[in-house]
Amino acid sequence: MADESEQANTTTPTSVEEPLDLVRLSLDERVCVKMRNERELRGRLHAFDQHLNMVLGEVEETITTIEIDEETFEQIYRPTKRQIPMLFVRGDGVILISPLAKQS
Repeated sequence: MADESEQANTTTPTSVEEPLDLVRLSLDERVCVKMRNERELRGRLHAFDQHLNMVLGEVEETITTIEIDEETFEQIYRPTKRQIPMLFVRGDGVILISPLAKQS
């Protein structure tokens, strides 16, 4: 029989008690990962660790470059997209992770 301290440590799989629990709930789901240097990744989260190193599948990477128009001096944002079947993401470049809305 489990004592009270063991019972207190068991949690349901959908509970969030620490920040990485929210990431754990997104395993095998599509997520949006904002990275440093104007990069954004959208893909299926296959694995992660405590450093936010991640393995993503079916990834769409968007890199936004900012150019200055020489005549009007306005900023021009140019997104460049590419598809990547499987990607390892180093955690020190991650700014945020967000689950994508489920499509019905």
